Amino acid sequence: MRQTTLTLIRVAGFALTIVLWRWILQQSFSPLVNLFCIIGTLLAIFPTVWVGRGLLDIKPTIEQVAWVTTVVHAILMALFGIAIIKAIQTGDTWRGLIIPIPRSLGITLVYITGAVTLLTVANLAIRGLGAPFAIALSRRLATNWLYARTRNPMVLATLAWLVAVGLWLQSTLFVVWVLVLVAPAWVVFLKVYEERELEIRFGEAYREYKAKTSFLWPRKSKV
Repeated sequence: MRQTTLTLIRVAGFALTIVLWRWILQQSFSPLVNLFCIIGTLLAIFPTVWVGRGLLDIKPTIEQVAWVTTVVHAILMALFGIAIIKAIQTGDTWRGLIIPIPRSLGITLVYITGAVTLLTVANLAIRGLGAPFAIALSRRLATNWLYARTRNPMVLATLAWLVAVGLWLQSTLFVVWVLVLVAPAWVVFLKVYEERELEIRFGEAYREYKAKTSFLWPRKSKV
């Protein structure tokens, strides 16, 4: 019964997040509100992650992980989505110094990094029997294919995609935003929250995988 309830909450949370994203995409906010969406939502990720970690540490059980992760992932999915949607939508208005590369090259990189991101999602679905965020928590540890070289290929590919978007927009400020705000927010989530919840769910198997596999930048796994 609890598992059914949790599944329904995940489905409802995902549906509501999509509705929120669509609504955000359709709105024409003032520059101040856009700034809050692009920066404020990312800053809100840090306390969300630490509160979630605290809840895990209070009661480090698999059942607690399932409930807390469902809520934390839903909040982060909404926050990251809002920031990215508004940043891309308004990126042409705050480019800063123009990056002198052809936009055709930028859009090509967007397609390439986007394809790699989709491959990481497929990798997690096939090898880990899961999906991004709390749509479906992985039922087994994904350690093969792309996950054999880095523990977080999906985050790395997504960050590369966002940098590619910045190159397509020819926007120095967009690339700086990705590197200074988006990347740190994601890294804090991975290091503070996700590593802990994976350790609770998968135990020694995850600790061994963590010890021999790079955190983010791909390299050959330690034997």
